[in-house]
Amino acid sequence: MYTKDVNAQSPLRILEESIHGGLGRGNLGVIMARAGVGRTSCLVQIALDDLVRGRKVIHLALGQSVDHVHAHYDALVEDFVAFAEADDRDQVKAAVAKNRIIQSYADGQLGIERLEQTIALYEKHLAFKPDAILIDGFEWESDRALVGQSIAAFKAVAKRLDAELWMSAQTHREITGPHPMALTAPCDVHTAHIDVAIFLEPHGDHIWVRLLKDHDDTTARDTRLRLRPDTLRLVTDEEDERPAPSFPPSAYTVLSGAAIGAEAEFGACAERWGVQEVNFSFAGRGEVARTRGLVQLTDSELEQGAVNDAYLIAHMHRSYPNTPLFRKVLQSIWHQVNTAGEVFVVGLIQPDQTVKGGTGWAAELGRRIEKSVYCFDQERRAWFAWRDGAWAEVETPKITRLRFAGTGTRFLSDAGRTAIRELFEKSFGPAPQA
Repeated sequence: MYTKDVNAQSPLRILEESIHGGLGRGNLGVIMARAGVGRTSCLVQIALDDLVRGRKVIHLALGQSVDHVHAHYDALVEDFVAFAEADDRDQVKAAVAKNRIIQSYADGQLGIERLEQTIALYEKHLAFKPDAILIDGFEWESDRALVGQSIAAFKAVAKRLDAELWMSAQTHREITGPHPMALTAPCDVHTAHIDVAIFLEPHGDHIWVRLLKDHDDTTARDTRLRLRPDTLRLVTDEEDERPAPSFPPSAYTVLSGAAIGAEAEFGACAERWGVQEVNFSFAGRGEVARTRGLVQLTDSELEQGAVNDAYLIAHMHRSYPNTPLFRKVLQSIWHQVNTAGEVFVVGLIQPDQTVKGGTGWAAELGRRIEKSVYCFDQERRAWFAWRDGAWAEVETPKITRLRFAGTGTRFLSDAGRTAIRELFEKSFGPAPQA
């Protein structure tokens, strides 16, 4: 079955005009983007383009649960069929389910032996031979030689199966910049193995697509494709009239720090509503208020979020305790904010427009790297959004990005607790009954 009207608006179909007819079987395409920009959703869009044409897809998710990936598919399929206004929407959903396999590896590891075993298992027991292999979450920044060997082996499998191979790769803003002009880290050292490289570039309310490598052409260029940030589907002239897709709570992840107070409440609400939870901590911090989704950052990972005293004084208008423990707290906050699509803070907005305490660093980071930032001021008992260089009072916001940071003061008031719960209720509906 081929749903022509839907595929005609698929980013991949239109992108094929730029990449000389497509990726090609046995070749490797890489979706590059910063954390939280939409690599998984882009891979799902690529999969849907194949699935509704009756092609078989195996989606290998590293470090993600099957439920999390299913949630992406469910929401994007609903958006997919609604866009086409298809009479055969049940057939579309059936085709997607029939032609797709999702395999999750919770440990985040994938080597050639594991890939071969997985392919052989499904081929033997389900007679399932993929036309496309999707690998999401591969660690490109480990040992260079081993990564190169793995990628070459993955391509050999794809060539043997006569399948296309798509992988995601996380980039870092300080390396790519806002507008990369060539293939960048972590993929640049493996350019010989990569046939097509696509970079997802956030611009306002849309995601722009840049082509960093097109087979033998290594000249970066703008494809002029504009995608929705939630689904990575092509933006249309009627886009403003269409409601946002409804993702289930399990598709969302709150990034926090497991401290008492606001962070503990964000975590408790996430668990109650069925939202995924990641809490960044580190050795020597002491007892944490949340253990669900707890991640212990190493010293080298903490160093990624290092900030110097001069910057803190210049932008926060105050100094912080010069202790190793507090430095690590600030560094862990970087991990919460850097990979989030938007930031929610509970605290106190001061006259100089900063937010009081260590919480203020989350708000400052969010503004600095151009995230949507919201703060609930516990004294004024109101939500504020950072817009045009100032805080503007707003109604209770709604969580719109699949990865969002939730942090705030350790001294959470009843008003602050209520604000967090109302944020979740407005975003996901009434809390499920225990």
